[in-house]
Amino acid sequence: MSFPPTGILAAGLRIALIAVAAYLVIRAGSAAARRFEREMSRGSGLDVIERTKRAQTLGRLLQKSLAIVVTVMAGLMILRELDIDITPVLTGAGIAGLAIGFGAQTLVRDVLSGFFLIVEDQVRVGDVVAVNGQDGLVEEVNLRTLVLRDEKGAVHIFPNGEVKTLANMTKDFSYYVITVGMAYDGDVDRAIEAMRDAAGSLIEDAEFKPHILEPLDVFGVDAFEPGQLVVKGRIKTVPMKQWVVGRELRKRIAHIFSERGIQMPTPQMTIRMDRTRT
Repeated sequence: MSFPPTGILAAGLRIALIAVAAYLVIRAGSAAARRFEREMSRGSGLDVIERTKRAQTLGRLLQKSLAIVVTVMAGLMILRELDIDITPVLTGAGIAGLAIGFGAQTLVRDVLSGFFLIVEDQVRVGDVVAVNGQDGLVEEVNLRTLVLRDEKGAVHIFPNGEVKTLANMTKDFSYYVITVGMAYDGDVDRAIEAMRDAAGSLIEDAEFKPHILEPLDVFGVDAFEPGQLVVKGRIKTVPMKQWVVGRELRKRIAHIFSERGIQMPTPQMTIRMDRTRT
């Protein structure tokens, strides 16, 4: 294969143009995806959090898909400019795709499962979820895999086709469930009143008020356990804020119990000694 000098120059210019055009299209697509994320993040209220997660998930997926499609198309166009017959390449790609379709059923299952995860809005980037019993923050939602990072920093990668159970703990709203142990001879009504007062002070706090959607709902005595009875309740928060609110609520409950002289059970050990005469 040989080109005359003018032909080489013209082919080189066309190849450079194709490469620059592909680069600009990818950059424009990335900019559009980022703008889409910013537009979806505008406003205030609980809706914005959900829209932002959705926009980030779709934006990242679209950027990756666009980059792959444009790169492949640009590569084929460059091959044509080099006077390479791309018909065998396309034919081979078609045969390879057919072989992959039959031989890589697991891959196809993962991609289809990922497609429905995204379309049905089951999970988004930034959600805290439990996948097959493993908790973590969602870092990536791809067509083939779901990537979580746990609180220790370990990354867990799940093929989408292997996701058997998925519990999303930060979709739309969240609850922080709290249990408080009480001595059997304690005043339960007084303790419940103190819990509600602690939650009330939390709602009035300007730092925590934006995170709380509803007051503390105390269910009452939930269980009898050795040495204590358990009072259970929950407080409704915006997504991702249930742990911040819950920790502060526990601290305030402990403080108000101490102020009002409400005793919480402490572990006790009873030792019985029998004196035997000889």
